[in-house]
Amino acid sequence: MRAVRFDAFGAMPYVEEIAIPTAPPGGIVIQVRATGLCRSDWHGWQGHDPDLSRFPHTPGHEFAGIVHGVGEGVEKVGVGDRVVVPFVCGCGRCGVCRAGNSHVCPHQWQPGFSGAGSFAEYVAIPTADFNVVQLPAAVSFEVAAGLGCRFATAYRGIVDVAKVRAGESVLVVGCGGVGLAAVMIASAKGARVVAVDVSPGALRLAEDVGAEVTISSAEAEVAATVEAVRAEFSDGVDVSVDALGSIATARAASLSLAVRGRHVQIGLLPEVSVLDRATIPMHTVIARELQVLGSHGMPAHDYPRMLADIASGQLRPERFLARAITLEEAPRALAAMSVGTAVGVTIIRP
Repeated sequence: MRAVRFDAFGAMPYVEEIAIPTAPPGGIVIQVRATGLCRSDWHGWQGHDPDLSRFPHTPGHEFAGIVHGVGEGVEKVGVGDRVVVPFVCGCGRCGVCRAGNSHVCPHQWQPGFSGAGSFAEYVAIPTADFNVVQLPAAVSFEVAAGLGCRFATAYRGIVDVAKVRAGESVLVVGCGGVGLAAVMIASAKGARVVAVDVSPGALRLAEDVGAEVTISSAEAEVAATVEAVRAEFSDGVDVSVDALGSIATARAASLSLAVRGRHVQIGLLPEVSVLDRATIPMHTVIARELQVLGSHGMPAHDYPRMLADIASGQLRPERFLARAITLEEAPRALAAMSVGTAVGVTIIRP
């Protein structure tokens, strides 16, 4: 099969012919029909994930496809099934998984990080009965490929972590893939949404999918962002979401909150960027009795609820699909993320 690989952190990826993986006991092999190009893939390529240490390595963690091979002991998944997989696969045995929180399993396995990922024609997945989700016919492979990280993370962050209610105000800082998904989902829940980004194209798309207010602000402009938000919501917003992931955006989002507001951190902050530095102004957290909440992916058992909302048309993530590229174009597209991220979701079709 063809697969994208790189030999060291930051080294230019390339496409190479390698052997098709075999299904491990309890696992499956999926023929990848579509896989998303995500900024998390860029973080992994840059060496920001401590789990990624074996080379050559194949990235890719958002994907959907058809089951190609089934390992010994698999009972719930069969060859030919249309499936999607969360970007965090739980072990299925520990107390965290048994409590329904496989997305934060301490023994988790992540495609494209813990092992070979989906920038390939085939990918092997462990513990299939626990982690693999059947994909409804009404949801395309391309749409499903954008769900595994960005949309699913935003869905759980807005619906289950922040518990956004109709009539509340929600600030989303950063309108990349996860931020735009957060805007759409919060709006669908009946919230008043304000979106912040430096890109005019991203802000136009945020407005198209439900943002009531859009604010153009650069990442470092913390005071200006807070001032602009409070010009619209003088008491502050009920919920803030940092969907980018930096000390500046986390501060801007949390400082825009009303008294007893809820901040949800979805954007990833590399550990090196926050060592010995306060990400959230804790004196403000105390003074305003704010809640600071982390959100990281979504467990497989919650996917059917999200997929039902998509199949019914209540949520329309297909509106974020911006471009499709080939596997051969993927290395250059991944490298290009070092100088910026294009608006909308890029799908790779192996």
